[in-house]
Amino acid sequence: MNVILRWLLDLLQRFTRTLDWPLLGALLALMGIGLAVLYSAGGHSQAMLTAQALRYGVGLGALWLLSRVPVLTLRAITPLGYGLSLLPLVAVLFMGTGRHGQHWINLGVFYLQPSELMKLSLPMMTAWYLNRAPLPPSITGVLVGLAIIGLPTGLIMLQPDLGTAVLVAASGLFVLYLAGMSWWWFVAAFGALAAAAPVAWFWLLMPYQKDRLLMFLDPEQDPLGAGWNIIQSKIAIGAGGLRGMGWGQGSQSHLNYVPEHTTDFIFAVLAEEFGWLGVMVTLALYLFVVARCLWIAAQARDGFGRLVAGALGLSLFVYVLVNGGMISGLLPVVGVPMPLLSYGGTAAVSLLAGMGVVMSVRAHAGARRA
Repeated sequence: MNVILRWLLDLLQRFTRTLDWPLLGALLALMGIGLAVLYSAGGHSQAMLTAQALRYGVGLGALWLLSRVPVLTLRAITPLGYGLSLLPLVAVLFMGTGRHGQHWINLGVFYLQPSELMKLSLPMMTAWYLNRAPLPPSITGVLVGLAIIGLPTGLIMLQPDLGTAVLVAASGLFVLYLAGMSWWWFVAAFGALAAAAPVAWFWLLMPYQKDRLLMFLDPEQDPLGAGWNIIQSKIAIGAGGLRGMGWGQGSQSHLNYVPEHTTDFIFAVLAEEFGWLGVMVTLALYLFVVARCLWIAAQARDGFGRLVAGALGLSLFVYVLVNGGMISGLLPVVGVPMPLLSYGGTAAVSLLAGMGVVMSVRAHAGARRA
């Protein structure tokens, strides 16, 4: 019996040795919170709960698989992954299916959101290029990095999906920042954006995008129309108070006042039902995941792994910040889901796959740059 037990323990250790347990524990806690809030927000829909749990299962499988791939191997296949991720971005322009105001690809079994794939492959590709040159990057290196970022960002904007395009671009820009890109590039970019704002307002932004910006400034000017989302979301957050109204007792969400309460605005449901304490616990878990990614990046001895792990951690921080600011009225509504809480498959799988890459960096921290 002891021999069998030792054999089983050894087998278990071999299959789980690349997992970072503190990071995995925080991710599992977030997924548990996500399933609990989704079950309540979805009207106790067993089908919705099962579908999301299966997506988490696929994502955890991708996490485990990628955590076992050595960093040097991940670096070698990065250009192929980047190229394959570009193909559905092009395909969706011709065969995309309208869904939630964006363009998806209907694969029959599920809808694929191609832009989510870029949240992983873009920072990896940017890190792959910068890792091949001396750091900090030269002007040529920065320009090539911006070209790598700009191509998928432009394709996503054509869908159109401005919010996701900005976040995808941010994931690549974080790599440039961590690689030591000079601050004057950011100052110049900010000045260029400010100068281009009037052009974007009159010729590039769609009418609904203009409405979102106007409602961000003053949602009360159209409380039953474009300002409805922000107003109802803020009411739900305020109604939660310190302890919340209780699981399944959120009146704003269950009476369908909160829009998209299983996707983009699910964090408002959490705030209403679990209150400020629930929000703080969830945000603490997110911050732990981000901090763990940055710690793993700091421990990495391979430049590629260090840049990717750091960029993926900072990208998660921005996703949480944008969604939290959106549902609380501090930022314009841009249709960005809350990671691991909002209902959806591609976003959850891509995020967990990214965490698998981070765990690979941790497991193979001793790998040196070739």
